[in-house]
Amino acid sequence: MKFSVVTISFNQAKWLGEAMDSVLSQQGVEIEYIVCDPGSTDGSRDLIEAVADPRMIRVFEKDSGPGDGLNKGFARASGDIWCYLNSDDAFLPGAFAKVADYFARHPQVDVVTGHALAIDHAGGVLRKVWSEPFDKWAVATGAHVQIQPSTFFRAEAFRRTDGFDPEDRASWDTGLLVAMHCAGARIAVIDEFLSCYRLHAESITMSGRLKERQTANMVDRFSRLVGRPYAPRDRMIGQGYRLLKHLRWPHRALHRALRGPMTGRRPD
Repeated sequence: MKFSVVTISFNQAKWLGEAMDSVLSQQGVEIEYIVCDPGSTDGSRDLIEAVADPRMIRVFEKDSGPGDGLNKGFARASGDIWCYLNSDDAFLPGAFAKVADYFARHPQVDVVTGHALAIDHAGGVLRKVWSEPFDKWAVATGAHVQIQPSTFFRAEAFRRTDGFDPEDRASWDTGLLVAMHCAGARIAVIDEFLSCYRLHAESITMSGRLKERQTANMVDRFSRLVGRPYAPRDRMIGQGYRLLKHLRWPHRALHRALRGPMTGRRPD
């Protein structure tokens, strides 16, 4: 299988090298690596140019945000399996081989999502984070999540959608999964840790700066998935799904309680 990987980068040179290395060091699969930079001024472009690897495709074009940058990258993709990695995250060794094996053994599956290690600014492991099944009610109410850097999809699943929403600057990853689900994609969880998800002061998760936008996106996704507007009673439905999640995976709930939340909010 050929993997097409897209990284969008803007002024994150301090982590970009690690991200690129984690892609290009994967073994057992063919790789095409598309790195998009709309105009960094911190030396990122020099790092990208310095990688002398024929598998690299460099896209130095202005874009209107993350979704637009990802669409530009995937417009150049030619592989069978697609994924994308933010420039402050990294894949774990052997991730691609595990995903290729799963897709080969499950031809009916269109999207695979796995787990991750949450790491800090310097790469220290903070805690584990898990992807949960894509149940439309659980996703619509925010009770289940799928870890973005540990998510891989067949090219055709992406092409059946309109791609990333360029206007969404808060939760474009979940937006794409919802679009693929609505287009008929079958989404499965692989019980493997595939990536490192970095938490730092500037990240959307830690800063909470787009919380209102994320809430508005959840309300929009709810109507797309469930077929009716979000109502106050649906908050209780989401709480019920969270409770069921903790009962199903008590060791995960204990780990969350012991290691603490990924943000200033209480972990769910």
